[in-house]
Amino acid sequence: MDKRILGVLVVFLIILTGCNVLTNEESEGNTDKKRGKIIIESYQDIDKAIKEMTVEEKAGQLIQAERSGIKLSEISDYNIGSILSGGGSVPTDNTPEGWVKMYNAMQSSAGESSSGIPIIYGIDAVHGNNNVTNATIFPHNIGLGAANNPELMEAIGAATAREVRAIGVDWNFAPAVSSAQDIRWGRTYESYSEDIKSVSTLAVPYINGLQDGGIITTTKHFIGDGHTTFGTGEGSNLIDRGDVTVSMEALSEGNLPAYQAAIHAGSKTIMASYNSVAGKKVHGDKALLTDLLREELEFEGLVVSDWEAIQTIAPNLSEQVALAINAGVDLLMQPNNWRDVYAAIIDNVESGEITEERLNEAVRRNVVLKFEAGLFNAEIEKTPGEIGTEENKKIAREAVAESLVLLKNDDILPLKKHAKIHLIGPASDNVGVQSGGWTSSWQGEIDPNLYNGISLKDAMAEVLSNNGGELVEDPADADIVVLAIGEKPYAEMEGDTADLSVDGALSLNGNVDAINQANKSGKPIVTIMISGRPLLVDAYINDWSGFVMAWLPGTEGNGMTDVLFGDQAFKGTLPVTWPKTNEQASDTVNMTMYQSIDHQFKYGDGLVNNP
Repeated sequence: MDKRILGVLVVFLIILTGCNVLTNEESEGNTDKKRGKIIIESYQDIDKAIKEMTVEEKAGQLIQAERSGIKLSEISDYNIGSILSGGGSVPTDNTPEGWVKMYNAMQSSAGESSSGIPIIYGIDAVHGNNNVTNATIFPHNIGLGAANNPELMEAIGAATAREVRAIGVDWNFAPAVSSAQDIRWGRTYESYSEDIKSVSTLAVPYINGLQDGGIITTTKHFIGDGHTTFGTGEGSNLIDRGDVTVSMEALSEGNLPAYQAAIHAGSKTIMASYNSVAGKKVHGDKALLTDLLREELEFEGLVVSDWEAIQTIAPNLSEQVALAINAGVDLLMQPNNWRDVYAAIIDNVESGEITEERLNEAVRRNVVLKFEAGLFNAEIEKTPGEIGTEENKKIAREAVAESLVLLKNDDILPLKKHAKIHLIGPASDNVGVQSGGWTSSWQGEIDPNLYNGISLKDAMAEVLSNNGGELVEDPADADIVVLAIGEKPYAEMEGDTADLSVDGALSLNGNVDAINQANKSGKPIVTIMISGRPLLVDAYINDWSGFVMAWLPGTEGNGMTDVLFGDQAFKGTLPVTWPKTNEQASDTVNMTMYQSIDHQFKYGDGLVNNP
C-alpha cells in the first residue's frame, strides 16, 4: 500500500475513534488524558498520581462503604476507595460465583472513575470465610488458643485465604489480638488467650498463612481491646466499647506485644478499637494512633476505623471526621452515611482543619495497600474458586480435635465405640450453636444444619453405627449419658453478660433441664460444654464422671468424636481462667496472688489422656 494512503487512513481512524495520541512524557506522567486507566507500577507512580488528584478524588479514597449501602454508579462518581461486607451482608447469590460477579462489577465501576483507582474489598472472615454458604467454619480463636499449635495456625490461615480468595475478596479483618481479661465480655471467644505471649505466638503464623495466600490481614483492635473495665461499657453494654482504667504501663505490657509481633510479621493494616483509654476514645487519640503506633511501634501501613466508631468521638460529624483523620485514621468505615462523611472530608480540607499533607498521607497509604495487593495489575478480573473443600475441612477437623480440653475424667473417657449412649442437651445437635457468632450473620444462627456442617450427634452416630454401638432414646437402655450444654450464639455487645451461670440469659434454654434429666438417669455422665467462654459448673460437676470443654468448634463436629472415642489424645489446655463464681470473672493468670485463689480450674489446666 502507498505510504501516503496509509498515513491518510491512520489520521482518519484517529479522528473517527476520538483517541488521543500521547507523547512519551504524557504516558509516563499519568495525565488527565489517562484518567480511568491509571498505571501504577512503582511507589513513584503513586506519588505522581496523588499530585494530580483533586480533593474530591482524594476524599473518596478515604471512604469505606457497605456493599448494601452504595450503588455501583456511586463507586465511580465518588471515587470510592473501599467496600466491605458487614456480618451477614452477602450478594443474593451467596456462592463464589455470586461474590465474584459482584466484585468484578464493583471494580469495573471503580475503573470508570475519574482517578481510575480500584477499590479494595474487606470482610470479617474471622473463623473461616464465615459469611459464605457452606464455607469451612474453624473453631473460634479461644479454641485455637486451647490447641496452642502455631503450625496449625498457619495452616488455618492458608485455608482461610483459599476460601476468601475463592470469592474474589482482597482483605480480611482478622486476626483479633485482644487478650480477654474478663470473660463476661461478649468478645471473649475472639481472644486466643488471657496471656498476651500466647496471643502473639498464635497470631503471627495465622497472619503468615493469610498473607502468603494472597490476602491482606488486619490486626485488631488497637489498643485496649479485652482490657476494658466491667461496668464502663458504651450505652447498654456492660464492658464492650468501655474504658480501659488500668495504667498505660499495664496496658502496654498486656496488649502491645501482640501488635509488635504482628507488625514485625508484616501485617499491613490495623483497625482502631471502639474503647477508650483513660476516658479518651481511641479513634480520636493522636497520642495512641500516631505517637505510639506510628512512631514507637514503627507501623507504616494503613489504619482503618471500626464500624461507625468515629461517631462516638465528637459532637457532630464534621468534628468526628477531622478528629479521626488527624489522630491517624486513614480509612473511614462508615457503611451508610459515607456520603456525608465524603462531604465532611472536603469541607475540613478546604477550611484547613485537615491539612493537605495529612490528606495526601492517608490517600497514599490507601493506594500503597492496593498496589501491594496487586490491584493495579492490568485488566484483572477475578474468577470463582472452591469453598468447603475436603482439604480445608481436614484442617478444621484437626483444629477441633486439638482444641478440646479434658477437665475431669473418672476413668470414663475415651468412650467405647460399641457403647449404647443416650445423648441429651440443647447443644447436642446444632451446628449453629457449635459455630457461634460471626457465622452466616453477625450474631450467629441457631440452625441445626448450618452450612451442612456435622453436629456432635451426627458425628457420634457415625462412630457408633460403624462399630456396633448406637445412640438410644431411653436412658434406661444406655451404658452412659452424654450431656451437651452451652451458650446461644452471640457477638460483640449482645454477648456481654453479668451472669455466667448455665441458666443465665445467654446460656442455652434447656441446659438445666438436661442436667436434671441426666442426673435422674442414674447412669455415668460425660458433659461436653459448647460455648465461647467458661460457664459456672461448681454446683454440678461432682455429678459428672467426665467433663470436656469443646469451645465453639464450628462445622466439623467429627473433630470432637476423634478425641472423645480415643482416636486422638486430648491435647488442649485452658487459655483462660475458669471461675467458680461470677465475682471471679475478671481473674487471670496476670494477677498477683493468682495461685492462692480457689478457681474452678486454673489457666493452663487440661488432663492428658492417651488412648
